Amino acid sequence: MTALQPARPGPPAKPAAADRIPFPVVDEISRHCVREDEPETVHIEVHLPRQPDPERLRAAFGEALRRHPRVLVREAPRPWYRRRYEWELTDTPDVDPTRFPEPGPGALERARARALAEAPPLSVSPPVRLDVVGPSPAGGSCVLLLTLNHTALDGPACLRVLATAAELYGGALAPAGTTVAAPGTTVAAPGRPGPPPARTGAGAARPARVAPASDAPGRGGNGLLLADLPVPGRPAGAGYTVNDQLLVATCLMIARWNRLHDVPPRPMRITMPIDERPRGAEMPIGNGTRLVEVGFAAPEYVREPGPDALAALLRRTAERTRALKSAPRPQLGHAAALLTAPAVPVGMRAALTRGLRRAAAPWTSTTLLSNIGRIPYPLDFAEAGRAEAVWFSAPASMPRGLTVTTASTGGRLHLALRWSRALLDDAAGRQLCDFFTEYLAAMTDLPADSGGDGP
Repeated sequence: MTALQPARPGPPAKPAAADRIPFPVVDEISRHCVREDEPETVHIEVHLPRQPDPERLRAAFGEALRRHPRVLVREAPRPWYRRRYEWELTDTPDVDPTRFPEPGPGALERARARALAEAPPLSVSPPVRLDVVGPSPAGGSCVLLLTLNHTALDGPACLRVLATAAELYGGALAPAGTTVAAPGTTVAAPGRPGPPPARTGAGAARPARVAPASDAPGRGGNGLLLADLPVPGRPAGAGYTVNDQLLVATCLMIARWNRLHDVPPRPMRITMPIDERPRGAEMPIGNGTRLVEVGFAAPEYVREPGPDALAALLRRTAERTRALKSAPRPQLGHAAALLTAPAVPVGMRAALTRGLRRAAAPWTSTTLLSNIGRIPYPLDFAEAGRAEAVWFSAPASMPRGLTVTTASTGGRLHLALRWSRALLDDAAGRQLCDFFTEYLAAMTDLPADSGGDGP
């Protein structure tokens, strides 16, 4: 997750091959904590009704990369004493990022498994891979499966690049003078000044952990489950958002799972990315979100809530998220900014960061909910059609071991549960999904007079 300076106006400028930019804070922390058994990949699936022309798509995606030159990066070689990691920008890709795996039964499952297990290397530009997966050689529907190395960029940034590729593929070329994401690094725009975060009841206590499944294989890697759900409804004038509903459903899902495994209730903290970047062609490319933690006190979820208790929990959650969104804060907090100050060689900072991360593991948030929201682009690939569904999944490394990612297209909510196989198994993933679905449905059924801004 990196934040970059706004784009320069005018036609896209190509960076010189020798151009280098220091790793921003988020990139550096991610680079320090890379683990081979749980790669930091973001997986994106875009489902199209028909298959696009292979060569046209390859050309459109390649041109989209050039129009967003911050994607064309590789990690620059460095001596041991260097004080920063640096990105080296390239004029063209080092390798062709577009692949067309053999179509047929099981092709999508194999591509998904690779997306979770193999991150595009940082040593090669771009750190993005696009697999174009067909269900059969005869044609039909198609899935564009993007895998990106999360050290270099995030899901919304990569989706912006794919939206540019769709515009190029369909012939809707950007007019002259359109802005694009240019190279450079600055700190993300801080949140607007506002009130301090509302009290959550979580305090500084160790947060709840997701209980391990008794049959979890205990090996490395991630599991994944995708679901297509209705977007939850809200009473007219409700003082909460869909994002608040998703936070509450995530909290109650984990609470129920933990009760079934006899885990005593503890305060729960859910990490939530906030992305305030514009979604147009000028969108800064990189890791541009900042992270906040939404807290839930144990008494709020220790029992199954009835309609009134559920509505009250939604109102309190809405108050917390409004305060967190408005409060200025560095992307990863002040401690991360201090850890990445170039006072000593980067290798020494890496060792310190990894040690502190292990020591702080018990205080890591319970889980991460990343709500992409409504997909703001048509993703129209001409004769191949518009995107019918878009799924994202975020890395699920330990100690959290579970992430929830959502996006909506065409009035449907596309949910991805991703978990560490050291913690959960496939049966656990299915049960958690059932719990999440049940709580979302319960919020949709709340009566109109229970969803307002009551006391």
